[in-house]
Amino acid sequence: MSDIPQIEREVDKIVEMIKDSTYLVVFTGAGISTESGLSDFRGKDGIWTRKEKGLPPKHGKHFDEVKPNKAHYAIKELQDMGLMKYLISQNVDNLHLESGIDSSLVAELHGNYKLMKCFECDERFTSVELKWDREIHGRGFRTEPQQANQPVCLECGGRIISSVVNFNDPMPEKEMKISKDHAAKCDLMLVIGSSLSVQPASNFPRKAKKNGAKLIIINIDPTTQDDLASIRITNKAGDILPQIVEKLKKVL
Repeated sequence: MSDIPQIEREVDKIVEMIKDSTYLVVFTGAGISTESGLSDFRGKDGIWTRKEKGLPPKHGKHFDEVKPNKAHYAIKELQDMGLMKYLISQNVDNLHLESGIDSSLVAELHGNYKLMKCFECDERFTSVELKWDREIHGRGFRTEPQQANQPVCLECGGRIISSVVNFNDPMPEKEMKISKDHAAKCDLMLVIGSSLSVQPASNFPRKAKKNGAKLIIINIDPTTQDDLASIRITNKAGDILPQIVEKLKKVL
């Protein structure tokens, strides 16, 4: 028996939930970018999943080789319609910003591979702006020794580091605080492409639920918080999100 009618009913329910919400927050993980060709991490064939099984990784495309997909652009439309109030992302691939998401409306919890930041004032810069050459200046991870010839902050002269959160790095305080505030405000959180197994980021949907928000999860594989979701969809986000957006356009 076809499950298409069931999917359509679930999409209709999500449309109503978004329409009735006053503060929608979207939370994304690596799974939203697999449709662009990137590997995920905690999926059934993800990088860390295979490593834990003693298997070699299945490498996807490099960040520089991919573009935003239909799911990214659907979230951008939710922003443009004034429905999405904030986006919390675990991804470092820059695809949300490339899709047109306002940088003031997103917290990239694990950083952005295209951005460096000042260790002192937290200002962000591209490598081009800084004239940072990885072949000369290194990757700039916080845990690596600072080299004497590395470019410094264009604003305050402070130390420049990669914005990407490397192993053993602390989570960025500003992004964590902002995400906590928006998770507390939201009455509906839409989780897309995350296994919700990586802490502390995965705590935000749980906190939103605890504060009374409804939870919708769209992810191919099971997540650690499926039991908390009002609606749980296992289809591809690139298939579901555009349907949701098109139906929202008709009812609003």
